[in-house]
Amino acid sequence: MVNRISRKIKKIFKLDIIKVFSFTSISTLVKMASGFIGVKVVAVIIGPTGVALVGQLNNFSSIIMAIATGGIITGVIKYIAQYKDDTDAVRAYIGTAVKITLSLSFICGLLLILTSRFLAFKILLDTKYSFIFIIFGLALSFYVGNTLLLAIINGYKQFNLYVKISIISSIIGLCLSLCLVIPFGVNGALINTVTSQSFVFIILLFLIKKANVPYLSKNYIWNRFDKSKAAHFFRFSLMTLVSAFCTPVSQLILRRYIIDNFSMQAAGWWEGINRLSHAYLMIITSSFSVYYLPKLSELSSAVSIKREIKTACKVIIPCLVVGLSSVYFNRFLIIDILFSSEFYEMSNLLFWRLIGDFFKVASWLIAYLMHAKAMAKLLISTEIIFSSLEIILSILLSNLIAMQGIMLGYAINYFIYFSLMVYLLINNGFKLEADL
Repeated sequence: MVNRISRKIKKIFKLDIIKVFSFTSISTLVKMASGFIGVKVVAVIIGPTGVALVGQLNNFSSIIMAIATGGIITGVIKYIAQYKDDTDAVRAYIGTAVKITLSLSFICGLLLILTSRFLAFKILLDTKYSFIFIIFGLALSFYVGNTLLLAIINGYKQFNLYVKISIISSIIGLCLSLCLVIPFGVNGALINTVTSQSFVFIILLFLIKKANVPYLSKNYIWNRFDKSKAAHFFRFSLMTLVSAFCTPVSQLILRRYIIDNFSMQAAGWWEGINRLSHAYLMIITSSFSVYYLPKLSELSSAVSIKREIKTACKVIIPCLVVGLSSVYFNRFLIIDILFSSEFYEMSNLLFWRLIGDFFKVASWLIAYLMHAKAMAKLLISTEIIFSSLEIILSILLSNLIAMQGIMLGYAINYFIYFSLMVYLLINNGFKLEADL
């Protein structure tokens, strides 16, 4: 019996997903540590009200980034992973991606600058923050360039380089955050939100050149625009843009609802939980885009795909249960370490958020298949339906049990989403081909 268990444990540790998970653990720990320090500094210096404003800007910048990249980043990862041995195909995909992102980032940057006062009033509730959107417009092309290069590295599965860049970007992000937030408070936190990845881009170029990789050569970057490859990317544009809009827009709506019906401070508590959730989920989801998406993209048979999802569940679900339980039972200590006494109310709101996060990650293990196989219609419809459902459930339940209702709505929404994903997988609802 003992020998059988021992063999099973050894077999699990030989799995590729465990190797990647272990490989990326260092960068994840560095990212977490820098993120925790950054959250602590921001929470102490600018308080719940400032944290709510930064959350607003984060959601808005996510939407702009999706538009500026044309929503093709997931497609870049998929097609490079799929055709990495076909040099001509990869050159065509990279050249097309560069032209799409350069054009769109320039247009978006210009619009941000021209509409800065309007955006400052609508997003940050005060025109005095118009300079933030001007800075964002000027930095946007570098931000997009950083995102595109990371996607190319990911597609090639160059894990050594990817981990190195992740560690460096985390350290740069932390240093920039400290240098801006400590002397400039809310303004510094907002500037950091829209500039940190632009600084990383410069370091990224240096590391890639030093690694002597081919995809920075003129033959790749300035390869001609290919209409057929652009059409392939278009499927991912629709999926990514809808995904990128749905989550931030639903958060913008809910945050504004909380501000109007509860208080700005309550919105700060809610945003604090969002930040905490992002930090602890990073431990598990770090391997998703690095390993899981390219792996699902490579597989072609239903049997092999279901086997891979089953393997991922065996590894991720136990880690998820242990991790989320640890967060709940140590919630007071975590709030003391990461935030301040102004955020103690978060402890009363955390339970249902953790339940929701469990079903969220569990559903992702199946839902990533929609990205990997370009199932655009299915992904778009589910994103819109469940983002809308979260808003409806949260608002309805908040009328019954106040802020607890916001969290309960989140948990119920992802439980229903998870149930649907399981049903589709078991009953062959997923077709292993693009549906648009």
